[in-house]
Amino acid sequence: MKLTSYGAAEEVTGSCHLLEVGNRRVLLDCGMIQGRRKDEARNRDRFPFDPATLDAVILSHAHIDHSGRLPILVRYGFSGPIYTHAASADLCKTLLKDSAYLNERDTQYQNKRRARKGQSMLQPLYTQDDVEETIKLFKKVDFNSRTKVCDELEMTLHHAGHILGSAMVELDLNEKGQQRTVVFSGDLGHRGAPILKDFTVLNKADFVLMESTYGNRLHRPWEDTLEEVKGIVEEVRNSKGNVLIPAFAVGRSQMILYTFARNFHEWGLDRWKIFLDSPMAIEATKTYMKHVQLYDDEAAEFWRENGTSLAMPNLTFSRSAEESQKINKMKSGAIVIAGSGMCTGGRIKHHLKHNLWRKESHVVIAGYQSHGSLGRRLVEGDETVKLWGEKIKVEATIHTVGGLSAHADQQGLMDWYAAFEGRPPVLLVHGEPKSMDVLADRIRDELGGRALKAKAGKSTDLLKLDK
Repeated sequence: MKLTSYGAAEEVTGSCHLLEVGNRRVLLDCGMIQGRRKDEARNRDRFPFDPATLDAVILSHAHIDHSGRLPILVRYGFSGPIYTHAASADLCKTLLKDSAYLNERDTQYQNKRRARKGQSMLQPLYTQDDVEETIKLFKKVDFNSRTKVCDELEMTLHHAGHILGSAMVELDLNEKGQQRTVVFSGDLGHRGAPILKDFTVLNKADFVLMESTYGNRLHRPWEDTLEEVKGIVEEVRNSKGNVLIPAFAVGRSQMILYTFARNFHEWGLDRWKIFLDSPMAIEATKTYMKHVQLYDDEAAEFWRENGTSLAMPNLTFSRSAEESQKINKMKSGAIVIAGSGMCTGGRIKHHLKHNLWRKESHVVIAGYQSHGSLGRRLVEGDETVKLWGEKIKVEATIHTVGGLSAHADQQGLMDWYAAFEGRPPVLLVHGEPKSMDVLADRIRDELGGRALKAKAGKSTDLLKLDK
């Protein structure tokens, strides 16, 4: 009975954890590695296990850094069930199809360059056909419903409060009469954030696998974050430029739209033209409307009353490339919400190219930026950045609003873990080393728990756990 992390070990992305119980092999997540080009190149590496030998996959949520390599898994022989919440399955249909499109397009671009250098051609990581085969394998599971995966393993999903359908996974294991309960946090949500219910608190486990994305940071209280966003709106009110908001298509885009809608008149947002410039975010918003039962009471009532228009008459959904290109002709008066959230691809890069060098422009960074990403360089104050090989001077004002994050902060993680009776050993994943170190120290010093950092390829024997 052992657990081995093959991704998100001393890094945030690429979630992939193999659970072996008896002769059963179950994978927790199978996410894309994101960030620098050299990091993303690792997505082409073969899995350190044979996908055909897996009995099942349990998917915590739909974000690409947790789901994005599922089609590769299927391409190389996996044919078992993929257990996840119904909302996550619905979102994956949108996210994985978009990921396949981007993979195919990026491969075509790279092959043009490789051909000129006389290099061999690359194949896309996966295709739309691979995605279609993957979608067929999804098994939709409700929250709080105990599900038998195999004789040795039963699972229960609980609200994680991160994005729509996001789950923490409770696993009850049985190997030759020896039992263990393992809890995988998935990505825990930011308590008090709008739209979704807060994460569930559990209290029994023999072993905990916990994310640590913000293990070294505290978010501002949500009320203070609202004031911060309001202050930015007031600051840019008389600006002659545009406001760009890089946003993840799932979760962040809907949170920003909802926040704007609830404060539309108070913040004077009617003077702007607001664009959701992301076909994927538009489709994800439709999925959010389908699962209103997952909202908190306030959001459920508001969305039922206002629908996808969110009561903002100046909101435009930009689906086509032509509609997106027209936005770049606007010199001022536009608030543009576009992907990708870390500025590593998508339409936001085009908007940055047209606005980043203008002093009157503003960029609002509203979420985690992985090491080496363009968004991270903007947050860290780089004076110039490269877009498609062209050096762009950064003259726009960069605003970083950490409180809009969809991840729990350090205190949220501490409180979630503190609820477990007996302080079971915890393995930290989904965090950079510094973040893991700081969180591990707090768990040890304040709670008396034993926290370890996951190492890629290193296994934990779940039958030999020391408190």
